[in-house]
Amino acid sequence: MKYISSIPGERDALPFPRRLALMGCTGSIGSSTLKVLEAWRGSGKFEVRALAAGRNIALLARQAEEWRPPFLAILDKEGPKGVDALRAMLPSGYRPEIVCGKEGYALLASLPEVDMVLSAQVGAAGLRATVAAAASGKTVCLANKESLVLAGELIRNICRRTGAVVLPVDSEHFALFEGMVGRGENDIASLVLTASGGPFRTKDAAYLKNVRPEDALKHPNWSMGAKITIDSATLMNKGLEVIEACHLYQMPVRDVSVVVHPQSIVHSLVELADGSMMGHFAVPDMRVPIAACLSWPYLLDGRITGIRPLHLAEIGSLTFEEPRLDLFPCLDLARRALAGGHTVELNAANEVAVARFLAGDIGFTDIPALVRDMLDDASACQDFRLNDGDLRTQVARALDAVENADAATRRKAEQWRP
Repeated sequence: MKYISSIPGERDALPFPRRLALMGCTGSIGSSTLKVLEAWRGSGKFEVRALAAGRNIALLARQAEEWRPPFLAILDKEGPKGVDALRAMLPSGYRPEIVCGKEGYALLASLPEVDMVLSAQVGAAGLRATVAAAASGKTVCLANKESLVLAGELIRNICRRTGAVVLPVDSEHFALFEGMVGRGENDIASLVLTASGGPFRTKDAAYLKNVRPEDALKHPNWSMGAKITIDSATLMNKGLEVIEACHLYQMPVRDVSVVVHPQSIVHSLVELADGSMMGHFAVPDMRVPIAACLSWPYLLDGRITGIRPLHLAEIGSLTFEEPRLDLFPCLDLARRALAGGHTVELNAANEVAVARFLAGDIGFTDIPALVRDMLDDASACQDFRLNDGDLRTQVARALDAVENADAATRRKAEQWRP
């Protein structure tokens, strides 16, 4: 592995207690993380130092009352979801520092009293915090794949400068990671990401034209947020994971493939140079990779965490099939975006397309059509190389370029018509 080359071994692992900032604490990954931490409460292994949410301040207030971190972050400074509204929900005598917006998120991710950041904010909103954590040399448990989609090369270069460590919380990428640890660079022939196929893998083109949001939100195996569930239905989620894998492990895109595995038991496979494969088998439960990343290189006892053990005989059989790219073109669109250096435009167009589909503004099959048109109209790609100059200035300039490209694509995508 070229990218995660500074993964700690047992002798130089991050010491306990690990002081955690949880970015995206009110989402599905954030809530699952707090369940893992609750199971290990009192063990002396973890301290929650900061919680960051978006606009779900009611849930954040309940979490903050339970964990009492000294720092909180929300999106809005004022209004019904702002600082005063949040503070009014907190118990008397508890007075944390509350910061706001992407600058506030970045501040929490770089706090000196934090050594581990779990980045689980949805979409492009998580980029600033992920970059700030890496620039501060933190251990980053990364559940926000969009950070690598938008700026994987930048984050990789920052990690080289600061010694930051990135651990992948995505179930597929953690599966790859476990299959690659201890292997030399020349031992790895290819990576195979598994996909459930989503709710429509057996449907035809006529059916897809009439898919409603409520149909697409019924994932057969996983309980996730709305955006990632729609991405799973279009296979865009797997396309984003291909990009993420290429950045995480410095693999060429030709050596990262996707196979549909409806049971979601084999989370990914590593093909070795001798032709054999290493697979990671587990129940479809995000607490598995969350707990593993929080405790790396040690393993938490899954019985305490509440993770159900895997019983293969109960499953009976595991099946694999090729993805149907004619019906689900988003996977190839992601490969095209990576090859052309237009992953910022890909992500922005997809986020807008998903939001418009959920709002009933466009159809399910319009999602890849919109993304394709935005890629056709994309401008020059970004250059994320860093020199020996001031890191903060270079990172700020690069983030501005990413956010400008993101905003321009979103404006065009909002105006797109089928």
